[in-house]
Amino acid sequence: MQKTVRKLDTLKLVMPKIKRVAAYARVSSGKESMIHSLSAQVSYYCKLIQNTPGWEYAGVYADEAVSGTKDSRREFKRMVEDFKDIKIDMIITKSISRFARNTLTTLETVRELKEYGVDVYFEKENIHSISGDGELMLTILSSFAQEESLSVSENCKWRIRDKFKQGIPTSHPILGYKYVDGKLEIIPEEAKIVQMIFRLYLDGMGRNAIMKKLIKMKIPTKFGGTWRESSIMKILKNEKYAGDLLLQKKYVKDHLTKKTCINRGELPQYYVENNHNSIIDRDTFLKVQNEIKRRTTALSKPKQKVKYQFTSKIICGQCGKHYRRKIGNAGTKYAHPIWICGTYNSLGKKFCSSKQIPENILTELVPADFKEIIVPEQNKIIIVLNDGSKIEKTWQYKSRSESWTDEMRRKAREMEVNREHSKKR
Repeated sequence: MQKTVRKLDTLKLVMPKIKRVAAYARVSSGKESMIHSLSAQVSYYCKLIQNTPGWEYAGVYADEAVSGTKDSRREFKRMVEDFKDIKIDMIITKSISRFARNTLTTLETVRELKEYGVDVYFEKENIHSISGDGELMLTILSSFAQEESLSVSENCKWRIRDKFKQGIPTSHPILGYKYVDGKLEIIPEEAKIVQMIFRLYLDGMGRNAIMKKLIKMKIPTKFGGTWRESSIMKILKNEKYAGDLLLQKKYVKDHLTKKTCINRGELPQYYVENNHNSIIDRDTFLKVQNEIKRRTTALSKPKQKVKYQFTSKIICGQCGKHYRRKIGNAGTKYAHPIWICGTYNSLGKKFCSSKQIPENILTELVPADFKEIIVPEQNKIIIVLNDGSKIEKTWQYKSRSESWTDEMRRKAREMEVNREHSKKR
C-alpha cells in the first residue's frame, strides 16, 4: 500500500468579536427620588456592561427630567448619532417606555439603527430589535406604552382641571411668593423687588430700562437667572400680585408633543378674587394695567417692516446673536445708520462687549455675493461668500471731518450763521 502524506493548512483561530455596548436611561421628572433612580440605573448599567465577557463599555446615555414623547432628548439624539458613526454595536435599555412612549419614534429609531447593524435590547420585555420577530413585538408593546402615556396624561389633565374648578392653583413658584400647604405666602425680600418694578413702571420707565436697572443693582430673578424684558412684563400683568388668581391660562395640546398653548377660549378659565394676601394694592395694579394698554396703543401703529441688505446676516462672534440696524445719534446732525449686536443693544456691554459698525463701512467692504458676516472682534469682520469661501477684512472709524459730506458742511455753516444772527438780536 502506497503511503500518502498531505500537508494541512494551519487553522486560523477566529476570535469572538468584542461587542461595543452602551445603555440608555431616562427619568421624566426632576424630583429627588427620580434623580436617585436615574443615578441607580446608570450605576447598574456601568457594572453590567463592564462585567460581561465579550462586551466593551461604550458609555451610558442618560436624559434627566424629559418626557419619552418629546424630541428634545439631547442624550437620546447623541446616542443615535454615535450609532451612525459605528461607535456602538448594541444598546441596552430598561423597557420600551423608557426608550420612547411614542410608537412611531420607537419603530423609526429601531429601524434606522438596524440599518447600521445595531441591536437594541429591551430588558423588561426581553426583546432584541435585530431578531426576526423583534419588530412585531415592539410594534405591539410600544403601542401599549403609548396608550399608557395617553391614559396617564388624561388623568393628570382631569386632576388639574378639577382643581381649577375648585379654585386651587398649580404650585408654580413666582417672585414674591412661596407655596405652603397649597397656599401662597409672601416672601418679604422678594415682595420689595416686585413693588419696585411696579413703582418704576408707573414712574415712566419702560421694560428695558427696568430690566437694566435690576441687572445693574445685581438683583437676581426668582431662580438666579438673567432678567429679560418678557420677565418684567409677566410680573406687571400677573394678577396674583393683586391677591387674585386666573386659572387655566395655558394648556397642554396633547400627550405626544407636550406643546403648551395659550388658552384663547379653547378651555374654560376660572377667576378667584381675594385668594391670598396681595403684594400690590388693587388700585396700583389697575393703574399699571391701564398704563400697559396706553403704551401698547401708542406703539401699535402699523409699521412697514423693511428688510435691509444686512438684515439677519451679521453674527456677533462673542455672543452669537444677530446684529440689528439702528440710527446712531438720532435727532442730531450726526445721525447715521449703524449695525449693533442684539445682546449689547438690549442688555449692555456687561453681557456682550461687541462694538457697533457704521453701515457705510459695511457697504464699502462687503461684496454683493456674500452669505453672512461674522464679527469676531472690534474693527474686524469675516465675510462668508455664497460659494463658502471667506474673506477677512479690518476697518477703522473715519474721523468726523472725514465722514462729513459737502451737504453736511453746508448745513453746519448755515446753522452757525443763524446762531450768530440770533446773538446780535
